[in-house]
Amino acid sequence: MQKKIIGDKAEAIALSWLETQGYRFIQRNYVRRVGEIDLIVKHPDEITIVFIEVRYRSSERYGGALSSVTRTKRQRLVRTANAWLQRYATSATPARIDVIAMRPEHIGTMPSQLWMGHQLDWIQNAVEE
Repeated sequence: MQKKIIGDKAEAIALSWLETQGYRFIQRNYVRRVGEIDLIVKHPDEITIVFIEVRYRSSERYGGALSSVTRTKRQRLVRTANAWLQRYATSATPARIDVIAMRPEHIGTMPSQLWMGHQLDWIQNAVEE
């Protein structure tokens, strides 16, 4: 249960940060048999759909948040994104999958990476087909 609470908070922080960057919320926790996508947002260009995988780790001890996006997880993200696109978009809709890796703020973090007491690393096009 604690893991779910932490995950929900991380997603809320990531979404609030994305909104300050001009992204518009579409959906949260899209779940299909093939997988789940944490956040779905529309790019400020109002055309591109962006699927966001939010990864939170309290430390870098075991490789950190980015390294936790395994090959299997990337495959599930692609399948789930494709399922969403088939249902809600056209074949011409541009889309991408990003990862926002998050951890608590620590000394030395660049101010541009800080949001609400957390360090955010945003990898655009982190998962490609």
